Amino acid sequence: MDFTRIRRFTYIINTVILLLVLGLAGFFFLCKAPVLIWFSIPTLLVYVIGYILIFKDRLDIYVRLVYFWITLYMCLCTFCLGYKIGFHLYCLSMIPIIFYTEYMADKIGKKKINAFVVSGIIAICYLLCTGYAGFNGPLYDVDNAIAGAFWAFNSVIVIAFLVFYSRLMLSLIGDYENQLKKTALVDRLTGLYNRHYMMTKLESVIAENNPLFITMIDIDDFKKINDRYGHNAGDYVLINVARIMQEVCKDCSVSRWGGEEFLILTFKPLEEGISLIEELRSRIDSEDFIFGGEHIKVTITAGVSDYTSGTSVDKWVSAADDNLYKGKKNGKNQVVR
Repeated sequence: MDFTRIRRFTYIINTVILLLVLGLAGFFFLCKAPVLIWFSIPTLLVYVIGYILIFKDRLDIYVRLVYFWITLYMCLCTFCLGYKIGFHLYCLSMIPIIFYTEYMADKIGKKKINAFVVSGIIAICYLLCTGYAGFNGPLYDVDNAIAGAFWAFNSVIVIAFLVFYSRLMLSLIGDYENQLKKTALVDRLTGLYNRHYMMTKLESVIAENNPLFITMIDIDDFKKINDRYGHNAGDYVLINVARIMQEVCKDCSVSRWGGEEFLILTFKPLEEGISLIEELRSRIDSEDFIFGGEHIKVTITAGVSDYTSGTSVDKWVSAADDNLYKGKKNGKNQVVR
């Protein structure tokens, strides 16, 4: 989640809380609780200030202000109306949100709060206000029917917040796991699958008895390209060769094997597949690679090997590599089977 989305999300949360405070002010009027009615005025002002803090990207101040004020607000409501109304439940619902906030602050590089300390303070406030209300009774008496209805309302709101934030955390964890998986299986420079992924893929496909073959590809004289034009030019060539491979070999698994070597797994009969690899070789040969105003001539040599039942993956790859070596010895820029 980027900072723009976080800020937009915080605007929405601030608006929801502001509307809740307005609604609660009406409820306090119904309960004839003047202390809470008057306290609603600075509470509304806090969330108006919240919009300014969000706009100025001061989410660190905003979070601390909101946590402090919600805790104060809910404790005062519990002192005045008793715990049967259910305001104290908001204190408990804040704890997982605090840990979520700490996580997001770390991700976007903002100043973090100490979630354990803040949670402890909220827990103490919760015990004090509910203990006081339990032993001494509320400051204002509320009709049991109204109290029961509002307890149900507050419970629903708290449960909804908990479900929402729990779902949000699971979504973030899922996104993080996908990023880790991508990091582990995808080459960062070219965006192709890496060697680890391809080895796992080869192990899985040999048991399927489908026509398939692999092609080991090497960019010809790649060291000379790096030496003459620089390593940035070499990266440019790798990225664009990878792009062309993906465009030509759409139904194949394409991986960066290492350095300037690539391995392609093709699910086609051998002759049809070799035609595809020849098309790839021709396309790269005719491509005009331009970097820094320089025209760079790029060709590839490919070694093809179809799969023979009972052959290990290592021997299968070695066979393709041997054919690649033959192509290198025999003049390069060719496909060898």
